[in-house]
Amino acid sequence: MSGGVKVIVGHLFPDYLNIYADRGNIAVLERRAAWRGHELEVRALGAGDELRAGEHDLYYVGGGQDREQELVAPALAAMGDALREAVAGGAAALAVCGGYQLFGRFYRDQSGDELPGTGLLPLHTVAGERRMIGDVLLECELEPGQPRSLAGFENHAGRTYLDEGAEPLGRVLAGFGNDGESGYEGCRAGRVIGTYLHGPLLPRNPWLADWLLAQALAHRTGELPSLDLLVDELESEAHAVSAERARARGGRYS
Repeated sequence: MSGGVKVIVGHLFPDYLNIYADRGNIAVLERRAAWRGHELEVRALGAGDELRAGEHDLYYVGGGQDREQELVAPALAAMGDALREAVAGGAAALAVCGGYQLFGRFYRDQSGDELPGTGLLPLHTVAGERRMIGDVLLECELEPGQPRSLAGFENHAGRTYLDEGAEPLGRVLAGFGNDGESGYEGCRAGRVIGTYLHGPLLPRNPWLADWLLAQALAHRTGELPSLDLLVDELESEAHAVSAERARARGGRYS
């Protein structure tokens, strides 16, 4: 691939779903693209905005409190058909925490009421009584034969259940994960990633930022790029600190 490429990111409901340092994830994608000569243009998307096929290369949705989730869930669900069409056309997506829950089919709260989801990921979430909080360490294998570790922080009461045959993002080495029982965290469906990990996620896991950036570039150009390696000393240190905290925490899967 020669020359710089402009990657278009659709940031879903940034005014509502933004409480877990989500803008830090966007900043990482912007800088890692710029260091390689590419440009990242971020467009906020909210209620009533039209999602035109092929316009966005990557969609991002962050986390929010229950009240914010309730406010945006119907409008986000109304984008479901367009989002699924975009993903079928090769767009990538990252959904974190509350956004992860709303990328499933529904979220059922403690009163039994259900918030609709986009249906992008094969899962549903049910509110639990006890919050699952702390550092998390996963083993992931987004590319066959290339296991990587993913470190972050979780803080959720929802129990997320994947459909039979659905692919988790990773295996829990320390922490709770999706439901505190299955031993798995997150969900991956093609170029769509959902996870509870935040803090934010991408600064301490630059390999995942680059994976997402490569998928977005592939959508824009039709060719999966080989990204130049970057000097990630600070990022590697942040990952190591987070991973060590998770190991010290332990958990039933460590």
